[in-house]
Amino acid sequence: MNQTLPPSAHARATLVLGLPLIGSHLAQMALHVADTVMMGRYGVPELAATVLGASSFFIIFILGAGFAQAVMPMVAQALGRGDEVQVRRDVRMGMWLSIGYGVLCYPLFWWSGPILLALGQQDDVARLGQDFMRIAGLGMIPALLVMVLKNYLAALQRTQVVLWVTLIAVGVNVAVGWPLIFGKWGAPELGVRGAAIAAVVVQVATAGILAIYAGWLPELRRFRLFQRFWRSDWQAMGQVFRLGWPIGITSLMEGGMFQASSLMMGWIGTVELAAHGIAMQVASLAFMFHVGLSNAATVRAGRAIGAGDARGLRDGARVAIALSFGFGLAMVALMLALPGPIIAVFLDASNAQTAQIIAVGTLLLVMAALFQMADAMQVMALGLLRGIRDTKVPMIAAAVSYWGIGIPCSYALGFPLGFGAAGIWFGLVVGLMFAAVAMMLRFWTLAPKA
Repeated sequence: MNQTLPPSAHARATLVLGLPLIGSHLAQMALHVADTVMMGRYGVPELAATVLGASSFFIIFILGAGFAQAVMPMVAQALGRGDEVQVRRDVRMGMWLSIGYGVLCYPLFWWSGPILLALGQQDDVARLGQDFMRIAGLGMIPALLVMVLKNYLAALQRTQVVLWVTLIAVGVNVAVGWPLIFGKWGAPELGVRGAAIAAVVVQVATAGILAIYAGWLPELRRFRLFQRFWRSDWQAMGQVFRLGWPIGITSLMEGGMFQASSLMMGWIGTVELAAHGIAMQVASLAFMFHVGLSNAATVRAGRAIGAGDARGLRDGARVAIALSFGFGLAMVALMLALPGPIIAVFLDASNAQTAQIIAVGTLLLVMAALFQMADAMQVMALGLLRGIRDTKVPMIAAAVSYWGIGIPCSYALGFPLGFGAAGIWFGLVVGLMFAAVAMMLRFWTLAPKA
């Protein structure tokens, strides 16, 4: 790790580690798409309840997933130092914290009906949403354990298994969900409850497969991951907690910013909201590439820090940023060259509002081109900072950038200044750009000199 590597070697190592992670993130998106398609064929209230329940699950999940995400840089640094005992301690306490969080948050799922009603949802949607969330909430603990194990394996540079397990999960979700939702193949027709059961089955099965792989694969047995799992380790738990809770808050604020933009878009009109949803879906698909590279950058930065390789840290960071920037430019060119055809893929040509949605969506994709570069840089900066175990200051930078700058700019540009949908998106770009600049400066300031 301390030998000087050429940029091509850094690029190869980053892509070998990152490409399977990119694929796993895309497969994770496919899980949600499959649920939407199945429930869309079942009924409109059921679809609304499932979307509402799944988005609520995700918001609660990303807060708790901060502990799982903290495991990746901690394990990477321990491996860089050659400290295999610390690897086991960090992963085990990451799982303990995830289990504790899952238990503590379950009352939110059980009492979700009254909460949804208090938030202004219709009676039937709130009732169906509660049916979904009471079952889906049982999957919070295995879902968080999956995150811990995925981050552990990624830190070990075993990302291909993460990809394959996620792809298997997509198939299991459809195979279990389809009969339980629609009552096929002799199964009872359970509607939203069938979708929730399928989600829990997927999470439990995925956690089981990853646990078996991580615990019993001959090459990994030396870590003795589950040996005396019941024994507490308060020092390691404190370290995971201190690193993890700011990550969870940062993810929550970022997700909340996009939720707020959707809410503001709905104030303008249905056509604008539909166009916003499509443009956001396109941007999200492209964003998965940057997330995967950011994860790879976290692992490689952590290993470099653990090994005391300042030159490798800085060179690897430059290459990861260049790869992300290059892909971002390619996506910008695509979005600017073919905005109409890209939007049209998501629409029914016979719909009377399709032409309006394409017109608005085309304008939003121009904004998405700017958005792409800003979002890519801020997520890469976050990944690098996590690799050197810096999470509290980035959390503050995110709060100021997303909610102190981005959302106010979106509102001001969209409404008082009259730029509408394009103004809302440009406000997001401004917020993300502030975050990218602040976090990049933070990383290059903290990164040890070679």
